[in-house]
Amino acid sequence: MKIISIVGARPQFIKLAPLSAKLSEFHEEIIVHTGQHYDYTMSERIFSDLGIRNPDHHLGIGSASHAVQTGNMMKVLEEVMLAARPDLVIIFGDTNSTMAGALAASKINIPIVHVEAGLRSYNRAMPEEINRIVADHASDYLFAPTRTAEGILQGEGLGDRTYLTGDIMVDTITENLPVALKNYTSPEGLDIENLEYNLLTLHRNYNVDNPGILKGILKKLEDLGEVIIFPVHPRTMKMLEGIDFNGRNIVFTEPIGYLDFVAFENFSKRIITDSGGIQKEAYILRKPCITLRTETEWTETVREGWNLLVDPSDEAMCEKITAFRVPLEQNQVFGEKVTERMVEIINGI
Repeated sequence: MKIISIVGARPQFIKLAPLSAKLSEFHEEIIVHTGQHYDYTMSERIFSDLGIRNPDHHLGIGSASHAVQTGNMMKVLEEVMLAARPDLVIIFGDTNSTMAGALAASKINIPIVHVEAGLRSYNRAMPEEINRIVADHASDYLFAPTRTAEGILQGEGLGDRTYLTGDIMVDTITENLPVALKNYTSPEGLDIENLEYNLLTLHRNYNVDNPGILKGILKKLEDLGEVIIFPVHPRTMKMLEGIDFNGRNIVFTEPIGYLDFVAFENFSKRIITDSGGIQKEAYILRKPCITLRTETEWTETVREGWNLLVDPSDEAMCEKITAFRVPLEQNQVFGEKVTERMVEIINGI
């Protein structure tokens, strides 16, 4: 088959890597990068880190409002699809690139595989939630990462399109952790192997778009009294420039490449984040995770006792973080040999 894989943001590159490597053994794959993430560390460097070949098409869409960005993507993606005439389109996750790919392909009747289908936060203030719902209902083959996601899709009348595959990030982490630990680079001379620290990421609009809210979160974390390494997302960096804050125990760094970031996760004491993907990575790496949100798509990580949801406005944030303990054992809620399962299904289409 001729297959188009559409990506545009860091979490999608991470999911693409193992699948693309395996698909190329059986099919002609065309990689399309929308350009949604255009920062080098968040885009081209990850392709290099993960051994993904250069995209066949880089659309260079860049930043814009949700409607403008999605519309621009749809227009150019349709042109690429009409020219290539693929047998299948693969979309990943829940970004604007995901929804644009789903809508463009469905309008011209190209079958769609949605990798990481069935996630729901039930928070429609998140743009990602709308993207997930649209992508799932437009797609023909829904690859559910967990039994919870499978159940959600069945509940929405999509059971006949649903396949329980597991989460492909299991394969990405498993394959790349040894390389990351061997070759990582510590910025600013940080000896992360011998330093007790928390790893922090923030990028959700409701946490970073309001300077007062962002400063409030950082001040609470400062009261933790522990070292916090904070690789700053470009979106968050713009907001920090207007905030008078110099956290005593917070080490601000530039964005970190994927392999280096995996090493930082591995050596951390705990991970504090508002990212969906990093909640999964924390679980796979057996790291306590504090999620600065009131809800999560990855409910299994909470039920299993490895992830604690904390409202960012909670004045007792630090106390809850320091009191959080994870269990000794862990279940494989995200599966194993996920890539093999996905390619087996695709080969049967």
